Amino acid sequence: MPEVTPALLVVSAHAGDFVWRAGGAIAAAALRGERATVVCLSYGERGESASQWLQGKALDEIKGIRRAEAEAAASALGADIEFLDLGDYPLRESPDAVAALVDVYRRVQPTVVLTHPLADPYNGDHPAAARMALEARVLAQAIGVANSDGSFPTKDEIIGAPPVFFFEPHQPEQSDFKPNVLLDITEAFPRKRAAMECLPAQKHMWSYYTDLAVRRGVQVKRNAGPNLGLAHETMGEAYVRYFPQVTGVLE
Repeated sequence: MPEVTPALLVVSAHAGDFVWRAGGAIAAAALRGERATVVCLSYGERGESASQWLQGKALDEIKGIRRAEAEAAASALGADIEFLDLGDYPLRESPDAVAALVDVYRRVQPTVVLTHPLADPYNGDHPAAARMALEARVLAQAIGVANSDGSFPTKDEIIGAPPVFFFEPHQPEQSDFKPNVLLDITEAFPRKRAAMECLPAQKHMWSYYTDLAVRRGVQVKRNAGPNLGLAHETMGEAYVRYFPQVTGVLE
């Protein structure tokens, strides 16, 4: 089998989502020397920028602020970032949006995909992003599905079948989020914290997601067992794997 270069793709509805939900996974991939790419479908300019609106800023100015914050956060994590500027509240699903994501998949060639779960009663943009991420993943595999410019992909441009992991929503119980993957992000957490601090408009989230990392870290240690010698201050993130794992050995 040819060697596959690890590449992480994160599909984020808004400019801050990838930091809170998956910053540890992104930073951990970067620390391993892997490519990590974040695609923000919107800047979160309407629904997640209340402080900027209250200051009387214009829409384009708010977009610029959110873009700069997200770029700084991605840099702190060690990831590349791009923006599709599809709008938010609501984020509308469309053939053009999916086609743009197909192009991203084929360019990035991800070996792992992270995105929102399919249920979130508090924010319809999040499941919309997940649905488009999943649809684009399937279409990007098909050599008969054209790129957004109308050209057809070569066999090297189509993607394989990267596993998809849903990251934790802000209110997991109401979103029926039941994680089956716990990720140790202890070494990566300083980068995640630095990325969180690049988002001053949502400062109230800094302590929330630090505390959540501590709680998930406790679960990481408890489920790993005593023989792995995990540090007392283990930090974690929780995920749901969407597609089955394929393996020759159960472990």
